Amino acid sequence: MAQTKRAKTTKAKVSKNNLIKKKIGLLLSDEDDWPVAIEALAKRFLKPLKKGSSQLGIELERIRIHPFSLRDKTSYDLVIDRLAWWHVNPREWLKKAAIINNVYLLNNPFTFQSMEKHTAYCAMIRMGLHIPETILLPPKQGPATEKFRRTAERYHDMFDLRAIGDKMGYPIYMKPFDGGGWRGVTRVDNADELMRAYDDSGSTVMHIQKGIDNFDVFVRSLGIGPQVISLKYDPSQPMHGRYQIEHDFLSAKKGEEARMITKIINAVFRWDFNSCEAILKNGKLQPMDFANACPDIALTSLHYYFPWAIKSLLAWSLYALVSERKVHITMDLDPYFKIADSDMSYWDKLVAYEALADRHFETDKFNAFKEKQLKGLDEAMWDYVGSQDFDDLLVSLVRGQFPAHEHEQYIAHFRGIMRHWHEAEAAGA
Repeated sequence: MAQTKRAKTTKAKVSKNNLIKKKIGLLLSDEDDWPVAIEALAKRFLKPLKKGSSQLGIELERIRIHPFSLRDKTSYDLVIDRLAWWHVNPREWLKKAAIINNVYLLNNPFTFQSMEKHTAYCAMIRMGLHIPETILLPPKQGPATEKFRRTAERYHDMFDLRAIGDKMGYPIYMKPFDGGGWRGVTRVDNADELMRAYDDSGSTVMHIQKGIDNFDVFVRSLGIGPQVISLKYDPSQPMHGRYQIEHDFLSAKKGEEARMITKIINAVFRWDFNSCEAILKNGKLQPMDFANACPDIALTSLHYYFPWAIKSLLAWSLYALVSERKVHITMDLDPYFKIADSDMSYWDKLVAYEALADRHFETDKFNAFKEKQLKGLDEAMWDYVGSQDFDDLLVSLVRGQFPAHEHEQYIAHFRGIMRHWHEAEAAGA
């Protein structure tokens, strides 16, 4: 597992000119967009980076999957993971690579496996975030065993789901407690729909969560290390239309709050690469989906904001390599809970949480690193988006994702959006 050539068994290699070689591994599924883009950006931008008196040469490589010994060495120093949230073999290799080989991981498979949506909700409720009312239901169908039957007969209380729904108020969203990618999510608007959704849930353990209608704004924030961008989002649209190109849809204060919440959540759970969905209604920002091990960064989905994601992903990966950042396998919740249990206001707690998050992400050091060593990254991204290579990628993606009769329409659509980005960013480049 995880070596293109099995002969590669050492991590950092030093060449004759004292250049220390570091390798970023890309652990991929079926994506064709961001891997091509980050490889192209790296090719345009990467140069030896300074680390003390030494220089680091960085290369990217797509990881292969095969049997591995738990004692295997690896040539990778950092892995950007987009696969392990559903593919068990590479997930277990990542754990081995972190523990045995000190490989830095984006994302952390340990906490994503243990801190699923249910536990994440609990932690954020403890910390005082405005999580919508959420109830965990026993599974409709338990295991078909005599032991479960006897246990249920002795200790499981009967409950009135209709009464629970009426008390919560509609709409309600029923979704798996360990969720992900909108898997198994059902909106229910009345008691009959609630009963049908529960009957259909089978053996899956489900949450029901209070839905929020007639809201002011739906916000989706993407966090990569300490870098956060908050975007207006419309989940009712098809994937290519969900991210709205609107820059001032939140007040400065609410925009700051959305970014703070995302950074705090990621620091608490040791996630480097995650998205957070929140709804703003009547002045209250309510996070309701924020445990996404494989956040959306597709070109045909993010479109205008795709360059930000690719630049940020490369910048944070380079910082983690140069600073020799260590993966945090375990969490440290006590400092956050100490703040949570204090008499501070909601806003003061957010400020205190953010200070802990910035310490975790070494935000000041990262910003200094960007300023000193990543000059020209914005220009390299701008050049790439304006290139024939990028246009070829865009065209191939549209042809692979849309029906033939829509190719011309959506090629023009995405070309127009990316041309708009290119023109808007021209001054900075």
